[in-house]
Amino acid sequence: MTEWLERHVPKMVLAPSFVAVLIFVYGFIIWTGWVSLTRSKLMPKYEIKGVIQYERLFASPRWDTAMDNLFIFGGLFIGISLILGLFLAILLDQKIRAEGVLRTIYLYPMALSMIVTGTAWKWIMNPGLGIEATVRNWGFESFTFNWITDPKMAIYAVVIAAVWQASGFVMALFLAGLRSVDEEIIKAAQVDGIPTWRIYSAIIIPSMAPIFLSAFIVLAHLAIKSFDLVIALTGGGPGYATDLPATYMYAMAFSRGDIGQAASSAMVMMGVVFTIVVPYLYSELRAKHD
Repeated sequence: MTEWLERHVPKMVLAPSFVAVLIFVYGFIIWTGWVSLTRSKLMPKYEIKGVIQYERLFASPRWDTAMDNLFIFGGLFIGISLILGLFLAILLDQKIRAEGVLRTIYLYPMALSMIVTGTAWKWIMNPGLGIEATVRNWGFESFTFNWITDPKMAIYAVVIAAVWQASGFVMALFLAGLRSVDEEIIKAAQVDGIPTWRIYSAIIIPSMAPIFLSAFIVLAHLAIKSFDLVIALTGGGPGYATDLPATYMYAMAFSRGDIGQAASSAMVMMGVVFTIVVPYLYSELRAKHD
């Protein structure tokens, strides 16, 4: 009896969560894929009509804007977060004073929800309340910082808020990688008279390639599913100047009552995620087998 319990109790404990994931994750993915092939509007329909929803999706100017914004936002967000996170990690790796305090300050934004971040930066960037109003009160009345209300610049305001929140997390990843480098290699390079910047650029940073890849995957995932930050900061506006695929999907599902369009956009988003995650998982599995 004891052996039977040891063998089957773990399965019994895990079974409910396994079934829940099977139904509420993979089941709904299948359901979404099915609905994306129908003419569903306010209510779902289950008669397959082909790829008409995808044709509508790719012909939509708003979807084109959302995808353009995703590439702009994703590229800048990932690039700046990686560079800034690496810079902060190298700074803290010098074993400066008050490292613990600085590390906490840099990491604190990641502890906030995207809604809080978006709301805070909405106040900061509000021309009537934030940076612009403050600088003008100092006497610089010609100063302007109205990115949040400028359709051409609003997406860059979203980038600023997102980088502020994520760069500390990237710093933590890189700092852990820097601290794991063999100090004997660094000491040998210093004995040979190699300057510090050269040690980092030629020895330390190249050895952190797996950490760069992991950070890229996490940031790309955050960029693709960004919704609450945009909703809190700009609401997708002005107009739909800061629309991203996630906000487009939400608008189609809950504002426009077009479930078919929402489902098709969700499947395209999932495809984008797969194109990023699957090669990473393949490389990880291949490395383990090798």
